[in-house]
Order: sequence, then structure tokens, then C-alpha cells
Amino acid sequence: MASSYVFTGVLLDSILVPVSLFLTVGYHVYLFRRLNHNPAATSAGINMLQRRSWLQHYDQENEKNGMLVVQSLRNGLMETILTATITIIVVISLAALTNNVFNVTSLHHYLHAPLLGLQHSNDIIMLKFCTTTFFLLVSFMCSSLAIGYFVDANILVNALGEFSTCPSSQLYIQIVLERGFMFSLIANRMFCMSFPIMLWMFGPMAVLVSTLTLIWTLYSLDFVVITRPSST
Repeated sequence: MASSYVFTGVLLDSILVPVSLFLTVGYHVYLFRRLNHNPAATSAGINMLQRRSWLQHYDQENEKNGMLVVQSLRNGLMETILTATITIIVVISLAALTNNVFNVTSLHHYLHAPLLGLQHSNDIIMLKFCTTTFFLLVSFMCSSLAIGYFVDANILVNALGEFSTCPSSQLYIQIVLERGFMFSLIANRMFCMSFPIMLWMFGPMAVLVSTLTLIWTLYSLDFVVITRPSST
């Protein structure tokens, strides 16, 4: 009976977890395709178009525009720093929890039903924590890159000066700025994707349910639905 439980749990892990990852990756592939072909249909695309328009009409001598530059880059920088800070805290917590897992024998016998999927093998438990840590470390790396691009963009925009009419200068600043926001978006999504993997310790069903919930939530935030008022 115990061996059948273990086999069923491993079978569910090998089916539901890859399906959950495939759904999440497929959703983001669809999102980036829409972002490239129809940016006005996504919230990230609308923000990108607004930033491009703002950079093209940027006037350094206008104090109001200068404050807008500082506030926009500061908000993006603070959001990225917050994501990186929370990510590294979660990584440290997972490392401490993983260390305690092998010292607490009762955890190995907690929720051992196959649908919950917690197996008695230390290797499987280590795999779950290492997979979560991988997503979190990628998120931290992207956050670090985004912070660097935001700092460079802040310097370049404020030093635009007499080169404001040079198309190549504006194009380079636009590329640096968009890379910063893109890496920030990727870091945020990798952080969100780590939560279903983190719930893998409670079984593959938890991964699938949390993945579907995450996709539904992200879809409501990523895509803009404009309802036109009905004419009477």
C-alpha cells in the first residue's frame, strides 16, 4: 500500500507539475506576442507607448518634466528594489527551512496522501526547494539588472541636454529605459511563478490550482478590456 502511494504521488508529480509550468510559460509567451504585435491591448504595452511618447517630447528646461522623470524612474526603481529584497528574504527562509526538514522527522510523515504528493524521499523534498530557489534567484538576477538600467537611464535622461535633438541619443536612452522596465517585469513574473512551485511541498494538486489562479489574476491585470458604452 505504501509503495502504491509513493508511485501514485510520483506519477501525479510528473504530470501535474510540468502541465502547470507549461501553462504558465505558454501564457507569458502569448502575452509577449501580444505585446509585440498589439501593445495597446496590454497594460505593459500602453505604459511602453506612453514612455516613448514622453521621451520624444521631453524638455529638460521644463521643471515639471524634470520632476516627472525623477518620479517615474524612482517608482520603477523602488518597485524593483522591493522585489529583489523580498526575493532574497524568501531564498534565505527556504534555505533555513530546507535545513530543518532533514532534522524534523515528523515533517516526512505529514500529509503523505498521494494527491497531496509529499513523499518520504529526501531527494524529492530537496528537488522542490531547489526548483523554487532557482526561480527566485533568476528573479533576483533580473531585478539587479533592472536596477542597473534604471540608474543608467536616470543619468542619461538628465544629461541629455544639447543632444536632445539627436535621434541616436534618444533611441539609446529609450532602449536603456525599456530594458530596465522589461527586466523589472521579468523579475516580477519569475517571483510570481515561484509561488506555485513553492506550494509544491503540499503536493501537485496545490501547484495546479495555484497556477490556474495565478494565470487568471495576471490575465486580469495584463490585458486591457475597454467596454464601450451602449448607445441608447
